Amino acid sequence: MRFHYTFQKVVDLKANEKTQAEWMLSSALGELQAQEKCLEDLLEQRRGLMLALQHAAEQKTPMSKLREMQDYVDYLDHCIARKHSDISRAHIEVRHKQDHLSTKVLDEKVWLKAKDKAQTAFQQSMILREQNELDEMATVRFAMKSL
Repeated sequence: MRFHYTFQKVVDLKANEKTQAEWMLSSALGELQAQEKCLEDLLEQRRGLMLALQHAAEQKTPMSKLREMQDYVDYLDHCIARKHSDISRAHIEVRHKQDHLSTKVLDEKVWLKAKDKAQTAFQQSMILREQNELDEMATVRFAMKSL
């Protein structure tokens, strides 16, 4: 006789939910990395522009050109500040997804432990049943030899 767990579909569902939570965490981490990469690009662009602005200031560059470069630096500063905010939100989302995954992992472990207990109980009952059958066979043989 094979072991058949009554709540196997629940165990499967919990495993699927855990897998889905892992994917969602992976997606959130990917988004965080993309936001951080974008911030690095903005900071690098700002550094390059600041060097160009400094070089232009040392040369005979028209004031309108300097002002235009400074306006762009201000725009980049605004983008950088917004990107920091985006990164902060992405960190919060990652923490939320990690908590969600932890909950799903714990939930799955509970159901797997219940399944293991049920399987152990089944195996014990099967061993007991087998032992009873062997005892009965031995009793019948003993009785047959006595006659």
